[in-house]
Amino acid sequence: MRQQVEFNWRGTDAQGQAAEGEISAASLALARARLRQQGIQPRRLRRKPKPWLGNRNRIRPEDIAVFTRQLATMVRSAIPLVRSLNVMAGSTGNPALRGLIHKLRDDVAGGNGLADSLARHPTQFDSLYRALVAAGESSGTLETMLDRLASYREKSQRLKAKVRKALTYPVAVVAVAIVVTALLLTRVVPTFAETFAGFNAELPGFTLFVLRLSDLAVAHWPTMSTTALATAGLLVWLPRRSPRAAALGQRAVLRLPVIGQLLRHAALARIARTLATLYRAGAPLTDALESVAESAGNVVYAGAVRAIGEDVRNGQSLTGAVRAAGLFPPMFEQLVGIGEESGALDDMLDRCAVFFEEDVESRVDRLTALLEPFIMAVLGLLVGGLMIAMYLPIFQLGSVM
Repeated sequence: MRQQVEFNWRGTDAQGQAAEGEISAASLALARARLRQQGIQPRRLRRKPKPWLGNRNRIRPEDIAVFTRQLATMVRSAIPLVRSLNVMAGSTGNPALRGLIHKLRDDVAGGNGLADSLARHPTQFDSLYRALVAAGESSGTLETMLDRLASYREKSQRLKAKVRKALTYPVAVVAVAIVVTALLLTRVVPTFAETFAGFNAELPGFTLFVLRLSDLAVAHWPTMSTTALATAGLLVWLPRRSPRAAALGQRAVLRLPVIGQLLRHAALARIARTLATLYRAGAPLTDALESVAESAGNVVYAGAVRAIGEDVRNGQSLTGAVRAAGLFPPMFEQLVGIGEESGALDDMLDRCAVFFEEDVESRVDRLTALLEPFIMAVLGLLVGGLMIAMYLPIFQLGSVM
């Protein structure tokens, strides 16, 4: 099979309106033939140039959430799918997203269903997304499914943003504190040391300690900075390359006293929200649980959901399987049990998701409020301590004189 090549094209569509986009084909002639099959008369067809420094634009999960909401609005307005995608492509400022929408439009114009077109881009559209779109197409409720998907994506992104804020804020401030301390030790303290060399008096012990620390930092700063950067890079790179390392890291983070509980509740909210969305869409419970495991976002809870799915497949009730997993709090178990008994499992899961989402937001707000004064105090102690150590000899000299 010949390698597919990306081509940029401009021309007119079947309605005679100006259009442009991208298309994949093995050759220029095949690309032109495919466009004509779709009712497009190409005026210009050129091979897509490769960027010199790589594509700086990328498609973020937030972009897919916005795309889903816009598509749901278009479908609700009874606008044809191909035209909707064409309008959306023209309204986005992200070249990568525009190219993706063009490919979807070309596939749909070529006779493929929307779910089949999305399946060609699994990186942007996961199995849950494709399953709901396929269910909507087969049942004639695509508008409803897209609305649910848009709401699901928006709430998931909001929850991720809250968790990301809780994790990145203290890390960023600590990194700034380390950099400021390093600059003081390597740049400011040596200047004071030269001044102290002319004193004919014994320096305070605290000042001597800081001076020795400064000598150590000046002598070994290349090794220390290289080691710190290499360690930070390894902590970021290794989990992305090694699933085993990522699993170990996720298990370790869950054991942390404050952050661990926050991440547990975020995982519970994500599981409840995903399962409610799939169950309401009519997906079989065992299939829904498999999709939930893939989107759990944590290896510990993903394994627990898979075990629940296996128990349900063997005839056990969902409530019993959740209780047997041992990772879900009593409230989660009780709401699932009430939902099973009353036949309103999706509603109970929605309430469960809302509860844990609100709990995560409350915890993040409290954590941020507590961390701000604590971090300011630490910064004050570091910077203030160094300044006091430098000025102590000057104060002593002034008192003697």
